[in-house]
Amino acid sequence: MNETIENNFNYHKPQEGQTEKYEALRGKAKELAYLINEQCPASREKSLAMTKLEETIMWANASIARN
Repeated sequence: MNETIENNFNYHKPQEGQTEKYEALRGKAKELAYLINEQCPASREKSLAMTKLEETIMWANASIARN
């Protein structure tokens, strides 16, 4: 458990090849964000969809950084 805590709460400097992965994920998420923005009416649900998309990318990036 201590190993997990240390890993999850430390800075993870990008290693070779990781930056490209981050950019690819962000690019696809941005495409989806624009699609959601165009297709969905202004609403709480749209706001939540955008927030969850941001969370998805955050966790995907954490997966790359931590592992």
